[in-house]
Amino acid sequence: MNQALPPVSVTGIAFWAPRLPGWEIARAVIRGETEMQQASAARPAPAMLAPTERRRAPDTVAIALEVAARACAAASRSPADLPSVFASTHGDLAISDYMCTTLVSTPTLISPVKFHNSVHNAAAGYWSIGTASHAPYTAISAFQHTFGTGLLEAVTQVHCERRAVLYVAFDIEAKGALGTISPSRGLLGTALVLAPLDERAPADTSPLLAFEVRTGEPAIPTPARSAAIAAVSENVLAPCLPLFEALAADESSVVMLTLSDHMVLRATVNA
Repeated sequence: MNQALPPVSVTGIAFWAPRLPGWEIARAVIRGETEMQQASAARPAPAMLAPTERRRAPDTVAIALEVAARACAAASRSPADLPSVFASTHGDLAISDYMCTTLVSTPTLISPVKFHNSVHNAAAGYWSIGTASHAPYTAISAFQHTFGTGLLEAVTQVHCERRAVLYVAFDIEAKGALGTISPSRGLLGTALVLAPLDERAPADTSPLLAFEVRTGEPAIPTPARSAAIAAVSENVLAPCLPLFEALAADESSVVMLTLSDHMVLRATVNA
């Protein structure tokens, strides 16, 4: 059975990887207008956090807050006003590996800071604190189907609540034994501000996204085709790239994102 969803407007886009540190840079590389930089950019420093919290923030928090803030700025939206959906395959596997190793060897030496950063919704919590937001947030994980599942959740909230929603997806380097089960390398963060069409101004040229959930067929994702894949291919969130390739283009296209082994999210991008 297939289920269609009405379109939404993409009013803000953000993308960050070490060799693609920003949506404008990534968009130009995707479109073949420039070559990808060889040197890696420094990890973002979330300016919204106090200096102490900024120093303690793990990679997951730093990358998630960076793209979330950039997407809100691109959409000219107040971060404190937007409900949000944060999606990450496993959260911070580096901290999870530290926790497991320390619990086995010296359990009394567990770092309280690392402990509170180990939870899957840590980035969403930091975002709420840093923006002084009282809006609801959702934290999602769905293994290799995380990006599509999180996007579906965000779009569903847009339609149910009739308001704009911030969608943030991020993953980092996997460490230790857990990394052999779900390997991932480098940092990758993306964010979209999605809004209902009744908020759209007549002169608004933001891309539109329409969706259809398809079941009962093999879930075959759309492959990435641009040079940008070289910068993100080893990150577990890499399946998100085809959607951003479609958003970077000047023409309409269709992208398939997996929701399970037998369910796909068909996204139609109208540029």
